[in-house]
Amino acid sequence: MIEIKGVNKLFEDRQVLFDINATFLSGKNNLIIGASGGGKSVMMKCMVGLEHPDTGTIAFDGRDILALEDQDLRDVRREIGMLFQGTALFDSLTVEQNIAFPLEMFSKMSTAEIRDRVNFCLKRVNLENINNKFPSEISGGMKKRVGIARAIALDIKYLFCDEPNSGLDPITSRLIDELIDEITKEYGITNVINSHDMKTVFDIGDHIIFLYKGKKWWEGNRADLKHAQKEIKELDEFIKASYFE
Repeated sequence: MIEIKGVNKLFEDRQVLFDINATFLSGKNNLIIGASGGGKSVMMKCMVGLEHPDTGTIAFDGRDILALEDQDLRDVRREIGMLFQGTALFDSLTVEQNIAFPLEMFSKMSTAEIRDRVNFCLKRVNLENINNKFPSEISGGMKKRVGIARAIALDIKYLFCDEPNSGLDPITSRLIDELIDEITKEYGITNVINSHDMKTVFDIGDHIIFLYKGKKWWEGNRADLKHAQKEIKELDEFIKASYFE
């Protein structure tokens, strides 16, 4: 579980997060939703350590990453996998080399063990026998799956997905949603997803946080979302608009 308390973030004189308090549940798909510019990406960057909030705490299973010493912080970061919006694969590396990268950086596995782990991760995302292909030789959906394979290469506890369906057709988007959901449940991962895709929210969203202009306006599960939509004008407007983006 990840708990955020009293998080504020400013860039010079512009405040982008206002006193955020939220909980992200273990073994669940936790979605952060909201319009562009609402603070979703900044919130995720604060959670993974790419940005430092001005106030507050961010605790991974009770460990406040803002107060940890370097070694303890590295231990937490080793438990984090990240699926970037643009996949962020290394173009000059093969699929196998991309997935092996975090294993070579953060594990003590032998070359043979790394190769076995790479093959296991590729099989898990239904991409066997493409080890020697380069990112330019595979489709956008396959790149996303390679990104997922790389994210789970280490024995992670937390997975962060930044707009995982960006640039994908509807059918491929649903396949990526299903894969992320399966992996989250199978490994008991605390999964955090930034998304404006309401199909994703209603299909796999276990726990949902709605940000509006840098403030948390609603938090709950998808069963309660339609009721909340009726009660909160800003949430209703966002949901309706998202279907036409």
